[in-house]
Amino acid sequence: MSRDATQPVPALPSATIVMLRDSERGPEILMVKRRQGDAYGDSYTFPGGVVDANESDARALCEGRTADEADTILSVTGGGLDYYSAAIRELFEETSILLARDPGGDWPKYSAELQELRTKVDKADLAWSDFLHEQRLHIACDALHYFAYWETPRPLPKRWSTRFFMAAMPSEQDARHDGAELTDSRWLTATAALHCGRDGSMKIPHPTLKTLQELGEMNSVDTLIDWARSEARKGITKVCPVILTKDGKKRIVMPGDPDFPEQNEAG
Repeated sequence: MSRDATQPVPALPSATIVMLRDSERGPEILMVKRRQGDAYGDSYTFPGGVVDANESDARALCEGRTADEADTILSVTGGGLDYYSAAIRELFEETSILLARDPGGDWPKYSAELQELRTKVDKADLAWSDFLHEQRLHIACDALHYFAYWETPRPLPKRWSTRFFMAAMPSEQDARHDGAELTDSRWLTATAALHCGRDGSMKIPHPTLKTLQELGEMNSVDTLIDWARSEARKGITKVCPVILTKDGKKRIVMPGDPDFPEQNEAG
């Protein structure tokens, strides 16, 4: 068995959110389908995207986490709040869910005006920080619960270094996929999503699949968030899968697998 050896491209800093809501069937997760041709195109994933270069402009509008707290939680030496900002911005652009609070501490409610502004932010016609300032909103960093860190295998032509958060769905809002980057959205239990992955009705990338398997054991949103808090207290270890080739076939190998290389430098 040989390991693919190619010079890795840089992994782009990114963030994703597992949105949760309780239901009679158990906790449901918002799954979104990415348009064909994009990264993970035609696949169901969680909302999220790359940390923008100007994400730092919104740091002053972050509440619920100080810069030092965010850096400590994510084990970075600076810019931790940018991941929180990116996660919440991407969530808003892609699904209209807005995890930001007004001066009274309330979530914004759906309106046609808010959806028009969402489109402007998405198209970069309105800066994220300007939108927040004009609407008198602050990013609710305390609504995000960090629980996992994945990096794309080295040989792939596009790579991401992704922080995984989870958050409870505000009762005053609805998920409305944008119809551009996202072509579908569904609320499903982890068990139901995994079933759709097995029967082929939903294409699910490896990190998303592994996350669903891990979350499927819990029976409420509160239980899931308590688990995420526990994981963060213990410290999050970056997961760097490796692609191995045997008999001309490639497979993804996870840390802990007997075939996982002892020396695996992620870059």
